[in-house]
Amino acid sequence: MKSLKLVTLATLVTLSVGATFSSVAASVPDEKVATLRQAPLDTNPTPPVMQKVRNTDVKQVRNYPMQPPVIPHKIDGYQIDLKVNKCMSCHARKRVGDSQAPMVSVTHYMDRENNFLADLSPRRYFCTQCHVPQLDAKTLVGNDFIDIDHLIKAEAAKH
Repeated sequence: MKSLKLVTLATLVTLSVGATFSSVAASVPDEKVATLRQAPLDTNPTPPVMQKVRNTDVKQVRNYPMQPPVIPHKIDGYQIDLKVNKCMSCHARKRVGDSQAPMVSVTHYMDRENNFLADLSPRRYFCTQCHVPQLDAKTLVGNDFIDIDHLIKAEAAKH
């Protein structure tokens, strides 16, 4: 009997709180609701045009130590799954002489205990976990990043 009273009390509290929330939500005008959609829900706005991938094959400068290099070419249609890794057709140790592509780092041939393997480590097999192609896209958020080399030079110039 006691548990039945508790369930009934919990149901009443839930119903009254739910009613309060629904009445508050109903009283807020649509133009006051903050949303990232930027269009009414009953319309389907045209999405922005996809940005083009930089396809320069020019090696990009890294912004910080240990940053994975970015991919300087298109990778549309590259198959990277358990059976095939298209990236390794150019970047594998055995292929760089023919392709003139940079070889993947020796760290990609090491296991967790830092033992060298004859083939690519399973931990490093899926290249796009860390490496990404660059887009010709406008900057969405301002950035005041200054790399360590510039900070050291600025500090040296002060003294």
